[in-house]
Amino acid sequence: MDCKATVKLGNLSRGGLTRGHRQADDHDMGIKETYIPCGIVDEDTGELFIGFGSSYKTSDFIVDTLQAWWAKLTPQVQHHIPMLQIKVDNGPENSGTRTQFLKRLVDWVDQIGKPVQLLYYPPYHSKYNPIERCWGILEQHWNGTMLIDLPTMLVWAKSMKWKGAHPTIELNPSIYEKGIALTKEQMKPIEARLERHPLLPKWDILIRPDLAVASL
Repeated sequence: MDCKATVKLGNLSRGGLTRGHRQADDHDMGIKETYIPCGIVDEDTGELFIGFGSSYKTSDFIVDTLQAWWAKLTPQVQHHIPMLQIKVDNGPENSGTRTQFLKRLVDWVDQIGKPVQLLYYPPYHSKYNPIERCWGILEQHWNGTMLIDLPTMLVWAKSMKWKGAHPTIELNPSIYEKGIALTKEQMKPIEARLERHPLLPKWDILIRPDLAVASL
């Protein structure tokens, strides 16, 4: 799982190449409409989910994308998943010390009743994250296309293929607030739920559901 670089919409050449004869701007000229793609790829099935957000790349946006991906799975598939292992970069919005991210994940784990293991890539090793290969395919797929508006961007994203199949695309219209953080006191019950690896406490974190909460 990871977020791609922000995508600007408009009459942009995107690297100096365009399809057809339409003239494109060589600078963004104050383009303000942007979208943040957040992707989840299932390494077992090859299924790709991409959520596009129009607000900020925050902890809440990332966890909401996880929730949207989970909601797209059938109850049968959800039932047969014993636990989720999520490989992520150690970015500021989803690091092993980001309080809002960890709180939201603990709440989500209790909601779905499944253990979640967070595995972080070390600094400068994000290229090994499988989702990066998906982003490379998407960039090649729409390279030279002027993403002039939201429908155009979504159509091109839906038409790409990963492992022979089209991705599931979802638009997230939520507006997110930046800088949300918990105090040390607020984090105490959250931290108590985190099983940090003794040798890699910031890089390997297991969260088990509270069965009393999950059964409600």
